[in-house]
Amino acid sequence: MEQEIRQDIIIGSRRFSNYFWAFVLLLGGLGFLLAGISSYFNKNFLPFSNPSELVFIPQGLVMMFYGTLSLGLSLYISFTIILDIGGGYNEYNKFENLVKIVRKGFPGKNRQVLLTYPLTNIRSIGIKITEGLNPTRSIYLCLKDERKIPLTPVQEPISISDLEEEAADLAKFLDLKLENL
Repeated sequence: MEQEIRQDIIIGSRRFSNYFWAFVLLLGGLGFLLAGISSYFNKNFLPFSNPSELVFIPQGLVMMFYGTLSLGLSLYISFTIILDIGGGYNEYNKFENLVKIVRKGFPGKNRQVLLTYPLTNIRSIGIKITEGLNPTRSIYLCLKDERKIPLTPVQEPISISDLEEEAADLAKFLDLKLENL
């Protein structure tokens, strides 16, 4: 039974880069906001500088704006981390002849995204590699009606050899051909 079902876990927004940016934006936003508030009240709220000497209009106001914007972005990223947006799994079930793609979304009607495809509708496993300024390396489920469903998460590009090995293992497991897109 175990040899009939394969499940690949997809890491969503709970990755190191999101934790890093949420923390950096939080600290930067607090610093900018406290600098703007310090210039408004002419009292120093930051221990490492003296922003109370800034003129509130325009410098202090702009600092408060950037601080508020940065805190908002930090809260948004933290919210996506807590909800694990994009996380889920790909299940390849030869016993039921189904491929299930499950992902978590934002709260609401479509919080859980479930895509199900019969194995008979799958033509091949495709690999797409683009290099340049924004490189992408992805594995796709190519359907007979010419749709291409991405199976890999949005992430830092993995090595080409690892991508090819993963795609070849999947194609071998599903008894499908492997093609370059």
